[in-house]
Amino acid sequence: MVHVLTRRRALLASAACMAAPAAFAQANWPNRPIKMIVPGPPGGAMDNLLRIIQLPLQEALKQSMVMDFKPGANSIIGMDAVAKAQPDGYTFLITPSSAVAINPIILEKMPFDAQKDLAPVAQFGTGGILLVANPAANFKNLQDMVKYAQANPGKLSYGSWGNGSTGHLVMEGIKKQFGVSISHIPYKTTAQEITDLIAGTLPVGFTDIASPLPHIKAGKLTALGVSGSIRAPALPNLPTLSEQGFKFESDGWFGIFAPAGTPAEIVNRMNEEIGKILAREDIKQKFAAQNMTLPAYKTAAQFAATVKSDSSAWQQMAKGANLKMD
Repeated sequence: MVHVLTRRRALLASAACMAAPAAFAQANWPNRPIKMIVPGPPGGAMDNLLRIIQLPLQEALKQSMVMDFKPGANSIIGMDAVAKAQPDGYTFLITPSSAVAINPIILEKMPFDAQKDLAPVAQFGTGGILLVANPAANFKNLQDMVKYAQANPGKLSYGSWGNGSTGHLVMEGIKKQFGVSISHIPYKTTAQEITDLIAGTLPVGFTDIASPLPHIKAGKLTALGVSGSIRAPALPNLPTLSEQGFKFESDGWFGIFAPAGTPAEIVNRMNEEIGKILAREDIKQKFAAQNMTLPAYKTAAQFAATVKSDSSAWQQMAKGANLKMD
């Protein structure tokens, strides 16, 4: 009996010794630079939004934050890198809702499971995507585009920032609802798409909420509508697509994720610090200048519930549009 008790005490002591370094590491987190993987190009929407909170987040954590750009495959390359990273609190991901909620729905093969391999940390930025056109197309709103497509089957094409992007899926939903044929031209980046829209080689396209703003204000592009449930802050007179008859109101968002298994203490600390920053009035104004609305504060668990519910909504959209990709 003494032998059994001694062995048990030894095992408990061993377990305590093993747990101690992990607990110590969490208590001293962060003690080295944090890497933020951006699955898009420098100067893109994700980069611009992240830089709004970068400095105050560095000040709050008393540690630097390094951007690591991994664009391509509708964010899958960057997301995969985070999904396979060590869950030690030193690798995070910024990504749009489309990459998390839509990719797993429309792609037959994924190198990771977004629901299992990524841990939601914080949501920041809520807004739709913009439907814009070259002025020469003479479209003023969604109905103008739909009427043209109905009168000219197969003659209209549209762009998005890639197969499986939010823009791709929303337009396929529009095509399904209104019974029109519009060809899809996927681009690697929104910047390339906007260049063709301004040049007139592409008549219409979906873009992120911020990139085309200077060109809209300069009259080089015409905004036809914004997706989601709310109007864009920088374009308050632009009706939403749902106001114009398109029956889908799910909002897009940007979020911070960590590798699954990242200690809850670290996830919650990052969530709380980001929440404090987003509550600042100067930060709200900077997001509004990027045409983004800030959502009410959500804990990491509440954000995880948003990811789950939005995935369900987008899944119904994808099924309705019969959208599947290899």
